[in-house]
Amino acid sequence: MADQAYGTQSDAFAAENDIHRRIPGSKDGKTQPQLSEEGGVVAADELLEAMGYKSELVRSRSTFQVAFMSFVMASVPYGLSTTLYYPVVNGGPVNIIWGWILVSLIILCVAASLGEITSVYPTAGGVYYQSFMLSPPHYRKIVSWICGWAFVVGNITITLAVNFGTASFLSACINVFESEPGVGIFEAKAWQVWLIFLAITILCNLVSALGNRWLPLLDTFAIYWTFAGVIAIVVCILAIAKEGRRSGAYVFGEFDTSNSGWPAGWSFFVGLLHAAYATSSTGMIISMCEETQKPATQVPKAMVGTIVLNMIMGIVFLVPLLFVFPDQAMLAALASGQPVPTIIKSAVGNAGGAFALFIPLLVLGIICGIGCTTAASRCTWAFSRDGAIPGYQWWSKVNTKLDVPLNAMMLSMAVQVLLAFIYFGSTAAFNAFSGVGVITLTLSYVVPIIASVIDGRKQIKEGSFYLGALGVFANWVSIIWSALVIPLFCMPTYLPVTLESMNYASVVFAGFVAIATGWYFIWGKKNYQGPPTQSDAVMEARRASIVSHTGDKL
Repeated sequence: MADQAYGTQSDAFAAENDIHRRIPGSKDGKTQPQLSEEGGVVAADELLEAMGYKSELVRSRSTFQVAFMSFVMASVPYGLSTTLYYPVVNGGPVNIIWGWILVSLIILCVAASLGEITSVYPTAGGVYYQSFMLSPPHYRKIVSWICGWAFVVGNITITLAVNFGTASFLSACINVFESEPGVGIFEAKAWQVWLIFLAITILCNLVSALGNRWLPLLDTFAIYWTFAGVIAIVVCILAIAKEGRRSGAYVFGEFDTSNSGWPAGWSFFVGLLHAAYATSSTGMIISMCEETQKPATQVPKAMVGTIVLNMIMGIVFLVPLLFVFPDQAMLAALASGQPVPTIIKSAVGNAGGAFALFIPLLVLGIICGIGCTTAASRCTWAFSRDGAIPGYQWWSKVNTKLDVPLNAMMLSMAVQVLLAFIYFGSTAAFNAFSGVGVITLTLSYVVPIIASVIDGRKQIKEGSFYLGALGVFANWVSIIWSALVIPLFCMPTYLPVTLESMNYASVVFAGFVAIATGWYFIWGKKNYQGPPTQSDAVMEARRASIVSHTGDKL
C-alpha cells in the first residue's frame, strides 16, 4: 500500500481549492469517512471524498451508458475511415485487417490493465492520480505530473485529430462529385478545411456544454446509428460492386509495400497507426468516473467490453471494403489522403449514392467529436483541480447551471484551435495531431501500469476487477506495446521524406516533454503536491464501496 501523500498545499492554494479538495471527517491529518451502504452512488461519492475530492458532477451514467460513450469515442467505422491511408501506403489488405486484429488484442490488454487500477482508484483524474498512488513516495510527484500532462495533451490532440479528420473526410466526400473526370467540385484549400474544422469544433463544444444531460441519449442513439450505417454500407458495396470483387486470397493475404519506401517489416508496423488511432480513446473514459453511478465496476467493464465490440465492428466494416478494393497505388496517391470515399464510390458507381453512404460516417464523426470534447474537458478540469495547470483557479470551476466544467472545456477548445493553425504550414499536420495524440495517451496509460508492476501489483489485489495472472500478462503486453509505439508513430508515413510529408509528431512530442519537464522544475516542484489523498482512507472507502454494490461484481 502506498504511503500517505507527502507535503501540504500552501494556505492560499488550499483556501482557493477547499471546495474541490475537501476530505470529510478529517482529524489530525487522518480521514475517517462515514461510509454508507444505501446505494452505489452514495458509496461512490464517499470513496471520492476519501480520495480527497468533493463530488461536484451528477452521477447519471449507468454501465451501458459508459460503454456507449466509450464506443462513441472510438467510433470505429469513422476512425478507421479517416486513417485508412496509413495501411494503404504501408502494406494494403494484410496491414488493414490483420493489423486491426493485432492492435485490438493488444489494446484489450491495455484496457484490462487500466481496468484493474481504475477499480481501485476511480476518479476523473484517472491515470495521473493512479500514477501518484502507485509510485514510490520520492518520485510520485514528478511521475504524476508528467503522466497528467501527457493525459491532458493526449485528450486535447486526439479531440483535435477527430474534428480535423472529420473536416478532411467531409472535403473528400464532397469531391466524389466531379466537375470533370478526376477533378472534384471542391478545391479544399487550407483555409477552407480549417474553417470547416473550426465550425465542427464549435458545434461539438456547444452540444457538449449545453446538452450535457442528454449526452447519454446521444451515445445510445449512436450505437443504433453505427450498426444501421455499417449494414447499409456493407450491403450496398458488396451487392453492387461496380468494379468487381476481390478474391479471399487478396483480402486476407495481399501485402504490398511498394508505396511506402520502408522495409516490409517496418512498413507493417508504421501502418498500425490506423488501428492505434481508432483505439487510442480507450482510457479517456476514465475521466468520466465522477459522473458514473458505480465507477469502480462500471468503468472497467465498459473499457474491456467496448474493445471487444469495436474489434468485431471493425472486422465487419473493413473486410467488405477490401473485397471491393480499387488499385492500391491509386489510393496511395490520393491528394486528399482519404481513400474510403474513393473506395465506396468505385463500388457504388454513382456519386450521389456514394455520398448518401458517407452520411452515417460523417454523423459518427460529429458524435465522436462531442464525446472526445466531453472527456478532454473532464481531464483538463481534474488536473487543474490539483493546481497543475497555470490559471488553475479558472479551469477548476464547475458551471453549476450546466453541470459541466465549462472553463476547462473552453481552454481545451482554444488550444485545439491554436494548434490547428499548423495546418497552414503543412498539410501533414493531421499526421502530427493523430500521432501525438496516440503517443501521449499511450504514455499516460503505461505509466500507472509500470508503477503497479514495480509495486508488485499489491494495491490492485483488492480491486473488484483483479485479474490475477492474466492481469500480469496484460501488464507486460501493454508495456512492450508502449515501448514500440512512442518511437514508431514519430516515423514518416512513407519515404523519401519531404517537408510536406514529414511526420511532425516527433517535434510536437519533444516540445511537450521539454515544456512539461521544464515547467515542473520551474514551478511544479515547489508548488505542485499531487492529489490531496490519504491511502488508508481510500482503501477503507473502496472496500465499503464494493460491499455496497456486490451485485455489480464480475
